[in-house]
Amino acid sequence: KITPAHDFNDYEMGLRHNLPIINIFTKSAHLNDSAPKKYTGLDRFEARQVIIADLKELGLLVKTEDHTHKIPRGDRSGVIIEPYLTNQWYVSMKPLAEPAIKAVQDGKINFIPENWNKTYFQWLENIQDWCISRQLWWGHRIPAWYDEHENIYVGYSENEIREKHQLDNSVKLAQDEDVLDTWFSSALWPFSTLGWPEKTEELEHFYPTSVLMTGFDIIFFWVARMIMMGLKFVGDVPFKTVYITGLIRDAEGQKMSKSKGNVLDPIDLIDGIDLESLIKKRTQSMMQPQLAQKTEKQTRKDYPNGLPEAGCDALRFTFCALASNTRNIRFDTQRLEGYRNFCNKLWNAARYVLMNTENSNLGSCNTERQLSLADRWITSQLQVVIQQAHKYFEQYRFDLLAQTLYEFVWNEYCDWYLELSKPILYQNDVSEAKKAGARYTLISILETITRLLHPLIPFITETIWQQLKQPLELSCASIMIAPYPQAEEALIDQEAVDNVNWLKQVIIGIRTIRSEMNISPAKTVPVYFSKGGEKDKLYLEKNKLFLSNLAKLNEVHWIEANQKTPVAATALAGEMEILIPLAGLIDKEAELERLTKAIVKLEQEISRIDKKLSNQSFIDKAPKEVTEKEQEKLAAFKISYSKLAEQKEKLATI
Repeated sequence: KITPAHDFNDYEMGLRHNLPIINIFTKSAHLNDSAPKKYTGLDRFEARQVIIADLKELGLLVKTEDHTHKIPRGDRSGVIIEPYLTNQWYVSMKPLAEPAIKAVQDGKINFIPENWNKTYFQWLENIQDWCISRQLWWGHRIPAWYDEHENIYVGYSENEIREKHQLDNSVKLAQDEDVLDTWFSSALWPFSTLGWPEKTEELEHFYPTSVLMTGFDIIFFWVARMIMMGLKFVGDVPFKTVYITGLIRDAEGQKMSKSKGNVLDPIDLIDGIDLESLIKKRTQSMMQPQLAQKTEKQTRKDYPNGLPEAGCDALRFTFCALASNTRNIRFDTQRLEGYRNFCNKLWNAARYVLMNTENSNLGSCNTERQLSLADRWITSQLQVVIQQAHKYFEQYRFDLLAQTLYEFVWNEYCDWYLELSKPILYQNDVSEAKKAGARYTLISILETITRLLHPLIPFITETIWQQLKQPLELSCASIMIAPYPQAEEALIDQEAVDNVNWLKQVIIGIRTIRSEMNISPAKTVPVYFSKGGEKDKLYLEKNKLFLSNLAKLNEVHWIEANQKTPVAATALAGEMEILIPLAGLIDKEAELERLTKAIVKLEQEISRIDKKLSNQSFIDKAPKEVTEKEQEKLAAFKISYSKLAEQKEKLATI
């Protein structure tokens, strides 16, 4: 058989050979009057059996055999779909595609990343006519009306058509029941939302827009069509830049879909949801209900306690941090939890700052302020971060922007600067001018941080900023209309940066010794320095206040080249050696016993995993991710073993 009206390949063959296109089905897939009378009205499945029986009776049937092939079925109904030739509305696309291609070639529209140009050009250069009519219950009705003689009238409304064609009420008109393709309606969005076809103020002011942010999977469905329609109906491109993001997938890299039951509702990530409600949400109304049991099992495994409340800001920051130039983005709730902690960190930092700057008359120019080394350092670091933020915004690298701001706020401002401010604020022998300088730096840096972060986390930054507004005497009503920070290169102080970098290196070295030797962080210790240069001596002298407070030191000594060094645990800061004498600080025998037990336990774990990975049967049967996880564990255990063995050897010499 060759059935051009009921098979896509046959249809193309029919066009090539000028075959008659005969439709044998009704809309309900029964045979129509084009079939022999015996079969007319029969359901398609029933008709096939009758035809086989008739062929057999006539002696024309050679054989029947099973044949496995793909059959299209409705997603929801599961019913087999038959190709069925109908009259539809089409748009001739080549006249629309040519200006759209030229707009990108001429640079009127830029794709970011630029490589998506190829996808855009490939589709438009090979474009076919577009069927824009759909048999759905919703959408824009096709603006076409038919009279009783099947004459077609196209217009804005029935009244306009009657007036234009001089049709009185005796001529009955019926509007086409089909609706426009969703993507056709969506293609009108950039200008139809602004009052088009009227020449409104909104259309004049807001068209074209600047940036469209969307996924690569709808470059041809939506982006190209908006460009074509904008050029056709408004005479200009709808936007100047198209920023293409990757597709959000689940933690295993699977595309999120209702049929798989792996969708995470953003509202549930923001507000939280208990396990049973999450299971119900994921399994009800599934397009493939048979997968409900599997979905429930996987959900219980992945989210045994449901989803905790994370807040809108944490979710926004997570998506910014994941917005790399890749095609696919794996969404992991652990990342969300980390950025929720970041928001909490910012909130707690703001509480500390406000508590220490209350009633300080910070907006007054008459207050004498003297900036400490720490104040000059954090101010300098902030200028560099502002420069990087502007660069990443221009490059649409929101992942690098989020990473830069996260590291500055968490590590530099909260973990280091807030701690460095405490000796200045709380020590009695520090001048009031220095205390005023620390208070002003604390609050002014935080205010700039909120403006830097506002596009990423708008709600918490607005709340904090409103509390900073009064003490800093800020005039803007909202952070939304406050100017975005601009870097001041004159505030970059390399000397302060070098000083604090040295200080951080020394403090980290001392804390590492404490950790390795199991010395309580609260216990004050003496420290000795040796083998450093004159610059190290200078930095030590300048930073004694910070060093003593942050590293919990009770004595600081410099050992000259001719002096004997005590038996001590050591760490390096550049060429300088940091020494902490262990005598009297720890119970040597108890610590050796603890280390021995830990080493024995690690030896057992290393032996167990070694044995498992040497078993060829395990390697052959286990999934790749399982063997990789075991190899990672083994590597981590070996590193820990090496460190503990080194500590034990060092302790034994004391």
